[in-house]
Amino acid sequence: MTTIAVSLTMLASATEGMWVVALLNRIQHAEMTNMGLNLTQEEIYSINQACLKDAIVRLNYGGCTGEVVSAQGLVFTNHHCAYDGIQTLSTVDKNYLQDGFCAKSFEEELPIPNFAISFLIRVEDVTAEVLGVVKPEMTEQERDKAIAAKSKEIAGRNKMDGKYEPEVKSFFYGNEFYLFVYQTYNDIRLVGNPPESVGKFGGDTDNWMWPRHTGDFSMIRIYANEKNEPAPYSVNNKPYQPKYHLKTNIEGIKEGDYAMIMGYPGRTSRYLTSFGIEQAINGRNPAIINGFGTKLETWKTFMDEDPAIRLMYAAKYASIANTWKYYIGQTQGLKKLDVKSKKLRIENQFHNWVDAGDADRKKQYGNALGLIKEYHSEWDGQVVLSTYAGLCLAGGAEFMGHAVEMKGALSAYLKETDRSKRIEMEKEILSGQEAFKKEYNAKVDEAVFVALVDLFRKNIDAEQHPEWMKTILAKKFKNNTAKLAAQIFKTSMVMNDAYLKAFLADPSEKTLSKDLGMQIAAASAEYADGIRAKNPIGKFNKGYREFVAGYRKMETRQLAPDANSTMRVTYGKIKNYKAADALIYDYYTTTNGILEKWDNSNPEFVVPDKLVQLIKNKDFGQYANEKGELVTCFIGDLDITGGNSGSPVMDANGNWIGLAFDGNWEAMSGDIAYEKDLQRTICVDIRYVLFVVEKLMGGKNIVDELTYYHTPVVEEKMLEMPIKIEPEPQPAPAPKKDPKKKK
Repeated sequence: MTTIAVSLTMLASATEGMWVVALLNRIQHAEMTNMGLNLTQEEIYSINQACLKDAIVRLNYGGCTGEVVSAQGLVFTNHHCAYDGIQTLSTVDKNYLQDGFCAKSFEEELPIPNFAISFLIRVEDVTAEVLGVVKPEMTEQERDKAIAAKSKEIAGRNKMDGKYEPEVKSFFYGNEFYLFVYQTYNDIRLVGNPPESVGKFGGDTDNWMWPRHTGDFSMIRIYANEKNEPAPYSVNNKPYQPKYHLKTNIEGIKEGDYAMIMGYPGRTSRYLTSFGIEQAINGRNPAIINGFGTKLETWKTFMDEDPAIRLMYAAKYASIANTWKYYIGQTQGLKKLDVKSKKLRIENQFHNWVDAGDADRKKQYGNALGLIKEYHSEWDGQVVLSTYAGLCLAGGAEFMGHAVEMKGALSAYLKETDRSKRIEMEKEILSGQEAFKKEYNAKVDEAVFVALVDLFRKNIDAEQHPEWMKTILAKKFKNNTAKLAAQIFKTSMVMNDAYLKAFLADPSEKTLSKDLGMQIAAASAEYADGIRAKNPIGKFNKGYREFVAGYRKMETRQLAPDANSTMRVTYGKIKNYKAADALIYDYYTTTNGILEKWDNSNPEFVVPDKLVQLIKNKDFGQYANEKGELVTCFIGDLDITGGNSGSPVMDANGNWIGLAFDGNWEAMSGDIAYEKDLQRTICVDIRYVLFVVEKLMGGKNIVDELTYYHTPVVEEKMLEMPIKIEPEPQPAPAPKKDPKKKK
């Protein structure tokens, strides 16, 4: 294996692409430099010296990005990225989520359970080794199995006795493979977060929208042992000393400025064909929207009635609401921007390129689109059924997944004859039950079960229903889902701790087999798995692998791989956009917009009294721009997706100017087709962040902890006598040519 310095042909037009940060080549770096970048490749990614990649972290809880911004391991990310952790630390009486929190010292920082942060150590090209196990005669299933085994072997020998966490990732649909080595820290503590009225200002209404005025940030800190190495939580741990941390630039942004984002984008589908667009619009997306929408509506009914339930379900609700609205916007974008036609043009070009080639080209790539078409003709008819089965049954009510795990654990408990092992198993079972119920309300989940099962029955023909609907629900409960749910939640060991403990004291196969909750959960999981097993995924994999390989050879421009939760860099300009006819959005917003949206009768647009006064008094301190305004958010034509939330936005020198947190509604189909004229990344300006920290949250200690970047200023001295400055001699102008004189 060779450590990568420069590799992979991954370039595209100006700003499109989420480029693998370890694989920037000279051509791409030159393009970045021409746009304004003042950093070398080694200053962005290096394994030999401290660089930007050492300040970018992956949040392993919530799938976001963060950045180290101080010499004491201080990390900033988005408010919504730490939302679940903040909720876990909150109670109704001490509601950090609603009221905010700000530690004034290390001692006041709060350990966040189950939170982890990873640093990227290095990247290595392992394509030759991985594909070396592939034989021409292999089926797709055999190929996948061989690659998985080799990837596991490569990762295993790079663990360094557990010091590192290696991952082998596929790129370009299995055409290339790279090893990513991480080091993970588990002692993570909450430093501060703004009140929800700031961190989530605009709520679901403003989500995915511009203009935006959301202070979407939170602060956490990494702790390490005395050797600065990862360690479990301990009062003796010290703030982590980073290899590199970002400097903060509060001098402000201007339209046209170079901007760059580094982070961990989760998933894109830029190579999706017209067949995939058709499936998304008419099959998968509407089912996802219906399933998530029903769950959200049910949750909200209970959340509006009870503050304790609202707090308990806040993070779950926010996460699903974000996804639900995303798929609504994506579907609209795919239709409005006619993405299918764009994909068809590419496919026609590909057909022509293959036909114009030699016999070898036709052999390698001639069947690619045909395989993809076959896949969709076989699977598209099952997509709606599979989606509803997953969202409404197997992955519907929260208890379903837990019940499947519980059934497996109790079955193993029944078979175990060793008393000491049974005692340990009992502890694990009861511990798992306690963990499940920590943020769980049975009444809410019962209502969700009823709503989602009925949604499934409404949208799926009766002959396709799982067997338990035809027998248990139809015959025993006369198709009354509410009565079935009431019986499950009253009698199942999954809900009733007394019944569970009675079973553990006197286990029996008969009792386990008659548990209605586990019976239906297991049957639903088996049903959903059975549908997914019919997916002819081998044709999909082979078709896209060949299509993408050929497409990369056909294209004169270089192409970026789809996002896959590996560190990427994207770059562009701070830039406005035209959203519609006669509607041009400016590139930044100010606190004036907060007052314009202010409505304390609407939970989404509440503004704290103190913030109102600070804005009205223009008490912005050093964070105001040259016009005396306080910029809240800005946009740029940077290419990001989910997972980039919390990523640092950096200037041409790699200094921190903001945090990325959203995309814009007009380009919601951008994960499938980049829209250069419309696609914008929404970022919270670092000046607004630090204003809130210092002025609203009282976190002057945090502001003082940062390292600041300042442009050198030439001092002007007052002179007693004016000095006449003679102009420098200029070369004589070239003699003018006589237009009448011919060569």
